[in-house]
Amino acid sequence: MPDFEAVVGLEVHLHLKTSSKMFCGCDASYFGEAPNTHTCPVCLGLPGVLPSVNAQAVDYGILFGLALNCQIAPWTQFHRKSYYYPDMPKNYQISQYDLPIAGHGYLEVEGQKVRIKRVHLEEDAAKSTHPDSANYSLIDLNRAGSPLIEMVTEPDIHNPEQARVFLSHIRAIAQTLGVSDANPEEGKMRADVNVSLRRPGGELGTKVEIKNLNSFRSVVRALEFEIRRQQEILRSGRRVEQATLGWDEAAGRTYVMRLKEGEADYRYFPDPDLPPIVVDQTWLNRLRAALPELPAQKYTRYVETGLRPYDAEILAYNTPQARFFDRALIAYQGSPQTIANLLNGEVAGYLNERRLEVHQTALEPENLARLAGLFERREITNRVLSLLLPEVMEGADPLRLVEEQGLRSVSDEGSLRPIVERVVAANPSVVEQVKGGNLKAANALLGPIMKETRGTAKADVVKKMLSEMLGVEL
Repeated sequence: MPDFEAVVGLEVHLHLKTSSKMFCGCDASYFGEAPNTHTCPVCLGLPGVLPSVNAQAVDYGILFGLALNCQIAPWTQFHRKSYYYPDMPKNYQISQYDLPIAGHGYLEVEGQKVRIKRVHLEEDAAKSTHPDSANYSLIDLNRAGSPLIEMVTEPDIHNPEQARVFLSHIRAIAQTLGVSDANPEEGKMRADVNVSLRRPGGELGTKVEIKNLNSFRSVVRALEFEIRRQQEILRSGRRVEQATLGWDEAAGRTYVMRLKEGEADYRYFPDPDLPPIVVDQTWLNRLRAALPELPAQKYTRYVETGLRPYDAEILAYNTPQARFFDRALIAYQGSPQTIANLLNGEVAGYLNERRLEVHQTALEPENLARLAGLFERREITNRVLSLLLPEVMEGADPLRLVEEQGLRSVSDEGSLRPIVERVVAANPSVVEQVKGGNLKAANALLGPIMKETRGTAKADVVKKMLSEMLGVEL
């Protein structure tokens, strides 16, 4: 056993996909907009203004809590959390304290339950920008007051990879519900990480918090570094100091931002401008009935249709891929595994290379189903499939492409024999190698044949013909 084990808790912030901000009517779609153009007296924190609660944001908070198996609070309220930041216009944040909208839930990740301590609603701060080599900072108030969900786990995670998988599941749930785009690259999903080390099974150690990690990769790297750092401290007989840390992505290390505040430093008190929220059974039943099929349920359904668990996991927890897969299945009468193989293989490679999601392409589910059918019926070869894919991704019908370009698989030996004989005659040295026992050398014959037939020759038929001509078993 290791001399120390990591104990990790996550705080996840999700930007809610509402049309307006949390406590005012300003447009919440600020991403990519000119700075300081989505503001009003309320989100600027001007004296005398009165906030009002965004009802859709409350619905989203309840939906998210239900999806995480949480208990929904029948009575909840907002508090003021006081602290000074240049990007906090009011010098306090409207959040929830001892009565969050949801809590005491769990999410099962790879067979282990990660307990959800709380889910609460709050507003976001503005955004600070620090220009290189400048002695000033810039504040963009477009984000100030935007609606957030903050979800806090219990310390049930024990390694960086488990943290990454958990976050990927949270993202999939948020996107499936439609409550958030949950896109870390746009700042719509951020994580704070609490990590401490202890002897296996022993009491919890002193934790540190790493703030504002905006990618899954950063979470993994920050945890790996911090676990190593704390191990070195404890092995040398020193004590870990409780602190709030930042993460330097370029340097690959954490750094101290400030000593950790306690709850008393925030001076929580109920916001006098906002009434309590009472969630009655009718409200709760309406939202429970609106819950869509969640990723874990999708995974079970996919496995039951015959998908390999590996492929089912990839699809179920990639919301755009799952939606596309379900639409393609409606148009396809063959094995679901064939569609999954294409989506998780060739299509995923195409998307990753271009940094796209499937819905950002012109690929139609019906065309993917046609391509899968051609391949499953062995009417096209692997090579032809790869040749067709770029055009199919751009909206082309694979059936039309195959007919127009004459790309159907060729298995007729009479048609193939002249080509095979010509390639064999043109490569006497390769033929000698094959006859001498170097069977892998036959690939040097197979390649030219495939090239001349534009990849339409069935490989097993060509190998059979070569075996007969050369007197070997390929």
